[in-house]
Amino acid sequence: MQRAGLPELTAFAAIAELKSFRGAAAKLGVSPSALSHTMRNLEARLGLRLLNRTTRSVALTEVGEQLLRRVIPALAELESAVTEIVSASHRPSGSVRISAAEAGARPLIREVLPDFLATYPDIHVEFVVDTRFVDIVADGFDAGIRIFDDVPRDMIAVPFGPDMQFAAVASPAYLAKYGTPTTPHELRRHRCIRYRFASGALYHWSLERAGESAVMDVDGPMTLGNTNLMVDAALAGIGIAWIPEYHVAEHVRAGRLVHLLPEWSPSLPGVCVYYPANRHPPLALKLFMQAVREWENRRREKNQARRQQSGDPA
Repeated sequence: MQRAGLPELTAFAAIAELKSFRGAAAKLGVSPSALSHTMRNLEARLGLRLLNRTTRSVALTEVGEQLLRRVIPALAELESAVTEIVSASHRPSGSVRISAAEAGARPLIREVLPDFLATYPDIHVEFVVDTRFVDIVADGFDAGIRIFDDVPRDMIAVPFGPDMQFAAVASPAYLAKYGTPTTPHELRRHRCIRYRFASGALYHWSLERAGESAVMDVDGPMTLGNTNLMVDAALAGIGIAWIPEYHVAEHVRAGRLVHLLPEWSPSLPGVCVYYPANRHPPLALKLFMQAVREWENRRREKNQARRQQSGDPA
């Protein structure tokens, strides 16, 4: 068996990404016929069919999918190596592609990215918002942002932000109409706003108090896949929502929402940005991670100073 060359593997990855010979040809700057010839030669030399072609579509075979999972990280590593060498001679450049839930991306966009992008104008940052638990290596991401407990063990994780506390909230109008629950189990008879992950799984409410726990499979008139929409639904009086506390703190302070069963609100480790431990990170990612660490250190120092001024030893 002969080895596949880099141009052929690059062509294969482009076709697999775009599901189109014509689109891949345009991306690579070659003709569709030349690209088709390249793929036929590659399959002939490997003795394997990598693509199933019809007049209207292109799909990977099982063997093609296996090859793609190995090729994408390798091509990304090669591109990163070239970018890093060029950046070392000039000013830092490149891209950082991050898989993140919206709640994890938001504080970095607000607090880290403005200064980071001003300092490194040739670095491009892309957030792909998704509630699925994405395999960042297989799906071609440089990094991911998730709750600390959900990060795979073979990753380097950099926590940022405070611990995450969940809160059950409802509008005063809803409570006036349906009453106020005083125990977790009373939530079963209330109209609750449920959350569904992109994977299709429903999120179960997990309440805790002084060593006690209550995992609730609630029911209600609405299911959503976006926390901001859940806040809007709670504000509209549709039902009770189970939301990270920082999403609703301002509404609670203003009286637009009421924090229910506050003694049962659990606190979980916060979010973190993570990347593979067994891969050499590109320069753009190194600089981004450094910016996240520096911001988190400043945030902790400010909180520590604030606690010392208030006399709180915690």
